Amino acid sequence: MTIGQEFLRELSLESEVTRRYLERVPFDKKTFKPAERSEELGRLAIHIAEITAWWTSCVKETKLDFINFEPKDIQTTEELLGYFDTLLEEAKAALRNVSDEEFEKEWSMTYGEEVLFTLPKKQVARVFCMNHLIHHRAQLGVYLRLLDIPVPAAYGPSADEEEVLLIKKF
Repeated sequence: MTIGQEFLRELSLESEVTRRYLERVPFDKKTFKPAERSEELGRLAIHIAEITAWWTSCVKETKLDFINFEPKDIQTTEELLGYFDTLLEEAKAALRNVSDEEFEKEWSMTYGEEVLFTLPKKQVARVFCMNHLIHHRAQLGVYLRLLDIPVPAAYGPSADEEEVLLIKKF
């Protein structure tokens, strides 16, 4: 199994959980913030979907430049899920056939001429594509809890759901 296929398996599992979290985002409360310095609920949810596009960038490009980045204007949960699903399919397609050698190449996150970081693609995939996603998904769980919206189960039952994620073979 290639590195890309291993990441594909993991992304497939994590995306099931992520989608269940995104399904519960109430856009009528999109400006909710648990604290003054926190991100608004709607922006956090859109960011979680956006991170999925980083997989495609990591595999196909040498950098991601945020100089002209504008977050997608999403106003409903249905739009959010459609956006997420599209980005997820693109990421899965990129991971299916990428060579192991590609993951040894360097990738940078930039803001114009400013290089925010440069790392091997394998490390970018793990830290910025996967771990960063899980970090923000956990934040979303806190927002949902504070809004009294049932938090989906992730790796085991939540206080609101007994259903557990079934690990399946891909």
